[in-house]
Amino acid sequence: MKFTRTKIEDVIIIDPVVHGDERGYFVETFRQDKLEAFLGFKVDFCQDNESKSGKGVLRGLHYQLPPAAQTKLVRVIKGRVLDVAVDIRKGSPTFGEYVAVELSEENKRQLFVPRGFAHGFVVLEEDTIFAYKVDNYYSPENDRGIAFDDPSIGIDWGLEKSSLKLSEKDKKQPLLEAADLFAYGEKLYA
Repeated sequence: MKFTRTKIEDVIIIDPVVHGDERGYFVETFRQDKLEAFLGFKVDFCQDNESKSGKGVLRGLHYQLPPAAQTKLVRVIKGRVLDVAVDIRKGSPTFGEYVAVELSEENKRQLFVPRGFAHGFVVLEEDTIFAYKVDNYYSPENDRGIAFDDPSIGIDWGLEKSSLKLSEKDKKQPLLEAADLFAYGEKLYA
């Protein structure tokens, strides 16, 4: 596995080694020992999630506040998405900035989204299957979101806004300036 820090160094791209031949391929999609050695701290994933969506579905920007803050390790099993992580640690030198990475069944790329970041993705192909690990269970009382089209963040989702399909919840998320946020320097990992 190759680990690459992005322009926001806490967000990491993971490129697994794919072993392929005429029969198909084999790939290790997760190695806790390698991930923790790269990160320098422990992450205990406790739940795997999967969603299937059509082209234009936008899910996000989502996060959970402490004590239920979540780390996410995301990937695409089938299809293609533009995956986005936004720094929402107030006071951070990269506060309000984002990383956008295309994840697909072809590139097998993954994105590590740490606590203190909002996460979302837009589906670029029909019948896309998206999978992710989290290190805390869903907590409705700590569940939060930010408007996907917040002009202060300025995410280019790569599709026309009129073609996007959002849940009612995601249509009503607050702007970054009105959202409940993390504090930069807040201890988010043990």
